[in-house]
Amino acid sequence: MTNELRDFLALSYDELEELNLKAKEQRKNRVAAHKIQEERLKYLTDEKRIKAVTVLFSDLEGRLHMLDYDKKFLIKSWDNLTFDGSSIRGFTAQRESDLRLAMDWGSFYWAPADFFGSGKVLVFGQVIDKDGSAYSADIRGVLKGYAEELYKKEGYTLNAANEIEGFLFKGADAERRYHSNGGFEYVNTGGYYHSLPGDPLRTFIDTTAEVQRAMGFQNEKDHPEVAPSQFEINYGYGEVVQAADQIQLYKLICRQVATKMGLTASFLPKPVVGVNGNGMHTNVSVSENGKNLCWDPKGEEKLSKFGWAFIDRILTHANDICLLLNASVNAYRRLDPHFEAPNQIKASPVDRGSMIRVPIGNEKSMRVEVRSVAPDANPYLVMYSIFKTGLEGDTAKIKNLRQAERYLPDNVYTALENFEKAEWITQLLGADVKGRYVELKRAAADRCPRALGTFVKTPEVQYHHEVYNQFLWNLF
Repeated sequence: MTNELRDFLALSYDELEELNLKAKEQRKNRVAAHKIQEERLKYLTDEKRIKAVTVLFSDLEGRLHMLDYDKKFLIKSWDNLTFDGSSIRGFTAQRESDLRLAMDWGSFYWAPADFFGSGKVLVFGQVIDKDGSAYSADIRGVLKGYAEELYKKEGYTLNAANEIEGFLFKGADAERRYHSNGGFEYVNTGGYYHSLPGDPLRTFIDTTAEVQRAMGFQNEKDHPEVAPSQFEINYGYGEVVQAADQIQLYKLICRQVATKMGLTASFLPKPVVGVNGNGMHTNVSVSENGKNLCWDPKGEEKLSKFGWAFIDRILTHANDICLLLNASVNAYRRLDPHFEAPNQIKASPVDRGSMIRVPIGNEKSMRVEVRSVAPDANPYLVMYSIFKTGLEGDTAKIKNLRQAERYLPDNVYTALENFEKAEWITQLLGADVKGRYVELKRAAADRCPRALGTFVKTPEVQYHHEVYNQFLWNLF
């Protein structure tokens, strides 16, 4: 059938941006869920050019899963969508496999047809257990429940923004083809802030930024990063659940754009030896009735006592939560002090080797930056662990806690050991989910080489052979 005979929804980028920004404003203003639900269902019913609704959810490790439901079916059955949870890593056992998907109608996105297909819209779902309660291993649902409870009890709004680094490599599916290709090949060797107009890296960044803008990301800046062929595309902060959703969408958009260009966008923390790895610096703040609780013009570094107490709790539990922020074998290759790696358990306004940095800010932007986060971590676990630890964790009686000589683990097995023995993690996740997560991470670690492999020479750079194995089991 020719395209001329089809009449599927394909909006201009300006129209997409307008719709997505309106939805974003509704989330910001906390419009009642039933009103948004009514509005979205009416829209789907009236808009005849939509053929399917893509529902997104994430497993315990953070892999993004997508199901396409026929629009007419969804309109009739949106409150009774079931799926097989035993096929999702970290979810149910085979004997208790049935789970439900509930629509989070507020997290509704219109996406460019040239990258996501015409006639489709996106919505994030929430996993529901057989008894109708929120499913404990669906961390997005856990995070949303926690954020809503804090807002109701304390009037707190949890805010976050992420600086997500990635590499752009030549060839489609370059990670899976790592061995057959003999390594990764850069598309650009210009370095920090340096990429000529029209070269593949600049074209990729420009195109990705356009898609993000159309999807309501409200971009701030974009640029090549320190390592060759590395990129970072920054966008504005948002409420914590939306911010975590945007991490999933950011990586999805990057991969879609790269694939269409015949390239690969990689978010492995350390795909290339000898250059800086990929981080996901996580900027967080808490506001109350529009007031930024992290700001104090008279405070140390202009950060309030509230903000410093938040940092002290993170530093106290740094080794407990490290496996949530650095979830793969490859992530510990990144925590190398020779490449600006934030492996020191301390806080500083200037030292980029510190786990936590206090950036320059004002009344609106003052925040805490957690730098020791890898981009292949589950974003919902990252947000949940940082905020709950920062607000409710313990404070250690360590002399000079903020500058003490302490370090994050340099391998996944030490991180696993710290995680397993941490009572705080049991409080954070519950014993069942904690056990499932440990089982998944130990299995993935055991499949990978325990020691660094031998070097393989390529024309441009040297690589470790374990990257390929790590990709197979830890990419999402």
